Amino acid sequence: MELTDFLSLIHPAIAVIFVFPLIGNVANLAWQARQRRLQTANKGKSKIPPVSGPEHRRLGEWLTGAVVGLTLLGLAYPIGKNIIKNQLWSQKPFEFVFILLIFAATIISLVFLYKARQKLWRGIFATLTGAGLVILGSQDGVFRRTDEWYWSHYYYGITAALLMVFSLAIIQEIYRDRSNNWRIIHTILNCIALLLFIGQGMTGTRDLLEIPLSWQESYVYQCNFANKTCPTPNSQTPK
Repeated sequence: MELTDFLSLIHPAIAVIFVFPLIGNVANLAWQARQRRLQTANKGKSKIPPVSGPEHRRLGEWLTGAVVGLTLLGLAYPIGKNIIKNQLWSQKPFEFVFILLIFAATIISLVFLYKARQKLWRGIFATLTGAGLVILGSQDGVFRRTDEWYWSHYYYGITAALLMVFSLAIIQEIYRDRSNNWRIIHTILNCIALLLFIGQGMTGTRDLLEIPLSWQESYVYQCNFANKTCPTPNSQTPK
């Protein structure tokens, strides 16, 4: 396995080792926090510890950073590979600098989103973070499977990351809103995000099977993926 093949495994490895277990913990704490609210509203007491709510919020904030970071890492590999292949720093220096600035701006916007307290600034930094992810995802080299967007690892991932950013941006509103409208919105969107994460596990596994090793690319990419056929090398008859 070449270095470039090893680098391609960092994104899925981090997803399996860190992000997906974190998703399970956040989902479990969300369920506990909801059950505790319902039980205390009906009976006035609950056996579920009160720490479930604060822990759900704390791990949820970690999850947003982990998902956005993992998305940036997943985009950095194909974008970086395209930059090196086409020597973008010399052929298209403006585009090269623009990509680096967008990566930096997205990370900085996410950091400021964590620190922002006013609604206006949270909206601004959430928008900048989401815009950065979308702009980076539109760069050359990123495999988007647009013709099958409904089964695309890229579109599932970007949508899930945007939902996580939105959830982080509305945390303050959830605790301030006595009508629970923001809490309901948060619950619905994160149920959708959970389904997308499940889809990420399936589509990511599929894509790993389809991506050839670096030394196999020259042959595999000659295949006709629509007809599921590959060129047959000419056999040489020994003299």
